[in-house]
Amino acid sequence: MTVTADEALLRCADEPIAIPGAIQPHGALLAVTEPDLVVVIASANAADLFGRDVTGATLDDLTDASALRAALAGDLAEANPVRVQLRGQDVDLVLHRANGLLVTEWEPVAGAEDAGSAWHRRLPTVLQRLAATQTLEELGAVLARDVRALTGYDRVMVYRFDPEWNGEVIAEDRREDLEPFLGLRYPASDIPAQARTLYQTNWMRIIPDAGYTPAPLRPSVHPDTGAPLDLSGAMLRSVSPVHLEYLANMGVVSSMSVSLIDRGRLWGLISCHHYAGPHRPSYTDRTAAEFLGRTASLLLHTAVAAGETDGVVEVARRTTELTAAVGRTPRALAAALTEEDVTVLDLLPAAGAAVRLGGRLRLLGTTPPAERVAPLVAGLVAAGITATDAVSSVLPEAADLADTASGVLAVPLGREDFLAWFRPETLKDVTWGGNPYQSKVAQTDAGPRLSPRHSFAAWSETVRGTSSPWREHEVAAARTLAGHLAAATFALAEDDNRLSAALQRTLLLDELPKVPGLALAARYIPSAEDVVGGDWYDIVPLPDGRVAIVLGDVAGHGLAAAAITAQLRHALRAHLLRADGPAAALDGLNQVIASLLPGEMATALVAELDPQTGDVVVANAGHLPMLHATAAGAGFLDEVRGPALGVLDVADYPEARLQLTGDDRLLLFSDGLVERRGSDLAIGLDALRDVVAGAPADPQHLLDAVLGALNPQGADDVTLVGIARR
Repeated sequence: MTVTADEALLRCADEPIAIPGAIQPHGALLAVTEPDLVVVIASANAADLFGRDVTGATLDDLTDASALRAALAGDLAEANPVRVQLRGQDVDLVLHRANGLLVTEWEPVAGAEDAGSAWHRRLPTVLQRLAATQTLEELGAVLARDVRALTGYDRVMVYRFDPEWNGEVIAEDRREDLEPFLGLRYPASDIPAQARTLYQTNWMRIIPDAGYTPAPLRPSVHPDTGAPLDLSGAMLRSVSPVHLEYLANMGVVSSMSVSLIDRGRLWGLISCHHYAGPHRPSYTDRTAAEFLGRTASLLLHTAVAAGETDGVVEVARRTTELTAAVGRTPRALAAALTEEDVTVLDLLPAAGAAVRLGGRLRLLGTTPPAERVAPLVAGLVAAGITATDAVSSVLPEAADLADTASGVLAVPLGREDFLAWFRPETLKDVTWGGNPYQSKVAQTDAGPRLSPRHSFAAWSETVRGTSSPWREHEVAAARTLAGHLAAATFALAEDDNRLSAALQRTLLLDELPKVPGLALAARYIPSAEDVVGGDWYDIVPLPDGRVAIVLGDVAGHGLAAAAITAQLRHALRAHLLRADGPAAALDGLNQVIASLLPGEMATALVAELDPQTGDVVVANAGHLPMLHATAAGAGFLDEVRGPALGVLDVADYPEARLQLTGDDRLLLFSDGLVERRGSDLAIGLDALRDVVAGAPADPQHLLDAVLGALNPQGADDVTLVGIARR
């Protein structure tokens, strides 16, 4: 069966590196019970170190365990190493607990290289050098130089991971005859995910001789539980054969690494290589190297930020300016972000920006086509990604946008609105330590596994489809601005709700006027989505004793629609009092819109009724027709429907006349009563006509029957006015 490299890589990721069942032979391991210290698991080479079979023995049988017992009373990490004498030689004893056992690791002092007390006396000076560095480059250079001086390795590198876990050598100190690795990159597969996880919990790893023969543990599992011994915290842990092959291919005989962890996340490594032969720094020197790594880890965030100081300050300044503009003009947010001296495009280094507020999209600079912007942002938001420098890796369908949007930073503002910035593709040459695509599958007794590449000579490629990466402070600035916009929008909505409610109260009659000879009823039901909509109704007594009944609807909802509604209501009242009939009044209102409110649109229905005679004159400006119910049935008066208000500068509105007698009744209504999403308007009109034909003549009861039967959905505001003669 053929196994692909990807499948082999998955198997490599499942390799039990934390429970290898063996150790490196430069020391011995005994796992003992507490408090009697009976050996239950031992490395196969333990008898060589102790000079006898250790099976079933206690540590008291094997050596003077008094110092060990004293260490058990406190913190083991602080006690390590415990220096003991074993058969006349000094041994460093390191302790930790795993699987309910005390794991003891015994490493002879003899054979280890020691930097000596002179170097350790200089440790305060070394720490001062680290603390005095101003940039990441300086920090890396000092760290590599001092760790090499301490440990004596032929090469010491500071290695940084990128977001995809590829590594880059950012600093190096080496033997002069060695070729430089500075600037080379290494693929993520060189250090599998489970190895990176161990690096976060175990800061130090050492392989004194990469050609070692592992010393197996006996027995291989805990005698009581049957579980293999967890060696993730053991300094002697045997490493993966794949890693040993990797080192051999590089010509490395000995290696050591120290983790660099920035705020809980693995940031990189101090990687030490030795080529001249086996090499084992003393436990004390290794501890000092780990201490330098931990100190450098605390300085990483400051060092990285220092390299971006100018950009951070400039972005912060522009964030402040844009936030101030938002605060000054809360009712013109889009203009504040796109039309002032400082715009959203100035906030971050980008070629283009997009602002979508209230469903309206504004573009600045070089951006994808307008119709592609919203789907692009929606795709990233759906994927849970705020910023990417390779958008095609997230949304393959966006690969054709590389020249404008290889990099995208997008922050949502509510349901559909957003801010977005775009960066074009930036071609870059990347030099790898060997061809990263040449790893092969090797067949082993344990099954196929990934085989490391054999050549690590510099190998270059041109990377396409990526932009310059978004920096942490840039993403933070975008989110900060979005937060200020969201707060401003929320505050504005709260204000609008209060203003809308107050304005709505001025548009509705507290009570209908008493008109002798007429029975009147009116209902207004606001939209469930807005405090106020564009509907209005009015009852206007005229000087000659007639009364005008009005029902209108302004396009739109919310505060803006309510403000227009108020103007039209009052303007129509004035025209009704002066004009000769409803058609003339509507014509005058249309002229008001054309002159003073261009771009606005409304519909209105006016019925002028004489209570004494029952004569009714009706004119309609684009509104749904009035319903006239008689003893014979109900019908719509739709022959007088003219153009909506604001559509034409000059409009001619016809009039119709009818007689209201007996139990006749009239119903004026807005479209919210009969319109349903996904349904034909004619169905709603037919249902209304059938209800009114059989409803009581009294207007109040008529409206109750209509609302009960049609049950408006609440997506739009609903207004009804019923009229009958007494």
